[in-house]
Parts: sequence; C-alpha cells; structure tokens
Amino acid sequence: MAEPAHTATTEVPKEGGFPPFDTTTFPSQLFWLGITFAFLFTVVWRVAGPRINGAITSRRGAINSAIAEAAKARAEAQSAQAGYETALATARSRANALAEETRQSLNGEIAKAKAEADAEAAKAMHDADTRITATRETAKANVAVAARDAAIAIVERLTGDKVSSQDAAKAVGN
Repeated sequence: MAEPAHTATTEVPKEGGFPPFDTTTFPSQLFWLGITFAFLFTVVWRVAGPRINGAITSRRGAINSAIAEAAKARAEAQSAQAGYETALATARSRANALAEETRQSLNGEIAKAKAEADAEAAKAMHDADTRITATRETAKANVAVAARDAAIAIVERLTGDKVSSQDAAKAVGN
C-alpha cells in the first residue's frame, strides 16, 4: 500500500547545446532561410511595395496640391494687399484734397473777415479823424473867443477903456 517513493530526477541530454548552433542542422536551417527570404521578398515586392509606393505618391500629390493652394492663396493675398494699398492711397489723396479745399475755404473766410475788419477800422479811423478835426476847429474857435475875451479884460483892467469885440478879435489875429 505504501508505494515506494520515487525520486524525480531530470536527465540532461547528452547531446547538448543551442539547436541553431548545432552544425548538423545547418542545411535545413539554410533551406528554411531561403524559403522565408523568398516569401518575404515576394510579399514586399508584390504587396507592400506597391502600397508603400501608392502612399508616397498619394502624399506627394497632397503636398503638391497644398503647395499649389498656398501659392494661389498667396497670389490672392498679394492682390488683396495691392487693392488695399490702392484704396488707401486713393483715400489719402482724397483726404489731402479735402484738407486743401478746407484750408482754401478757411483762408478765403479769413481774408474776407480781415477785409471787413480793415474796412471797419478805416471807417472808424475816418470817423475819428472827422471828430478830431471838428474838435480841433471847435477848440480853435473857443481859444479865439477866450483870447478875445482875455484881451478885452486885460485892456479894460490896464487902461480902464472898453474895447469892442471886433477890435479885440482883430488885435488877437482872428
């Protein structure tokens, strides 16, 4: 009933070593290497190669079309910029013309106002000269009357004689 105990022992093969390095298996390894290489070469040449070439061609076409679109967009942008600069130059020239027109208009108004002011000043000067002349004449007349009256008063005080107004005016020089 009781069985004898077996001891487990592992047996190491007598012909040891790593199988790919075993020189007795080189011919079969070379055979399978040739078959595998031929199969992989055929798969790459017939299947993967055209797919890779197609992907490269497709990508090259996409890049070239993107470059063409970018060149077209650049041309449109340059055209838009030229239009913008033309519009800006036109607006600038219109603004300068408007400013010049306004400047001329203001200069005309200033000249007109200056002419009116000069005319008013000339009229005021003429009126003032007229008043001064009238005042001068009045003052001369008053001085002549005052001189005549003074001459009458002096003669009367000094001599006691009464002199007529006409004689006094002749004596004073009026």
